[in-house]
Amino acid sequence: MGNRTVTSDRANPMPVSGATGEDRAGVPLGPVDLPALTSPTTVAWPLTPANGVIAFRPFVLSSLRPFVNKDTAMATPSVNPNGLLAGKVAIVTGASRGIGAAIALRYAMEGAKVVVTARTVEPADHPLPGTITDTVDRIRKAGGAALAVKADIGHEADRVHLVKAAQEAFGPVDILVNNAAVTWFIPVDAFPEKRFKMMLEVQVWAPFHLSQMLLPDMRARKSGWILNVSSHAAIHPRKDVGGRGGTVYGMCKAALERFTTGLASEAFDDNIAVNVISPGLVATPGTVHHKLLNDANKDRQTPIEVMAEACLRLCHGTAAEVSGRIDYADQVIKEFGLTAADLI
Repeated sequence: MGNRTVTSDRANPMPVSGATGEDRAGVPLGPVDLPALTSPTTVAWPLTPANGVIAFRPFVLSSLRPFVNKDTAMATPSVNPNGLLAGKVAIVTGASRGIGAAIALRYAMEGAKVVVTARTVEPADHPLPGTITDTVDRIRKAGGAALAVKADIGHEADRVHLVKAAQEAFGPVDILVNNAAVTWFIPVDAFPEKRFKMMLEVQVWAPFHLSQMLLPDMRARKSGWILNVSSHAAIHPRKDVGGRGGTVYGMCKAALERFTTGLASEAFDDNIAVNVISPGLVATPGTVHHKLLNDANKDRQTPIEVMAEACLRLCHGTAAEVSGRIDYADQVIKEFGLTAADLI
């Protein structure tokens, strides 16, 4: 099967109003994978044409062989030391809770040694439940290998420390998942320079810099996987829907997607797979806390296990099989005929 282009309809996920932020090390993403709010605010999610916009974007599916993960049908979730990621070392940013934690758990279940990083180490560090200590404890109690590294990836020194700690503990890094984010929703007219620069630092430069640090080892070994977590906010909004304060967020995610496809091209000859994925409507501690999931959108909600399973599929196999993709979790599950595993 040759390359083919398909289109996907996705609701534009920009909030109606509010200048709000999140834990830059990965507070769980909102119902259309926007970050959870850190203070009470009124949010109307444009999930229907009456409340927003339906957008269409093209993306390319590379030539792929059918794949079914037979190991996902576990009666009891467990760690398989001989699984799909046996012997691999993975870094997952923003992994204290939500999507990042789910990805870390799923990779560990397939035998990876997982370096879990975020700013939240202890419960007192953040109002929402979940810490990198919790994530690591779940992995270790199930028999897996994991390391918690506190890092604010908005700071260069913390990024350097993260990579060094991972390499010293487990050796060369095979997999990098750039999941952490920080966001404020403010109209362009009023957007502060400081917050603009912080968003670019965390959502664009940090994934770029972490990739730079890990690429030499990956190239030397002719093997590696880089997965960036994006958002439907990267989809271009219709010009007549009005401003909703999500311009900078969407710009950052669009830049992340273009970085992904560009690096995929640069790294292809060295068998390094680089992909980007958006989760869709996922229930996380943040979205539940702020009551962003409701009866109106319950049919659109995706279990967090679906995102974790899709992220697993994009981090094994050769670059010729899976690279340069702008993906959505539900479509990855459907395309490869996967069943999402319960998490440990």
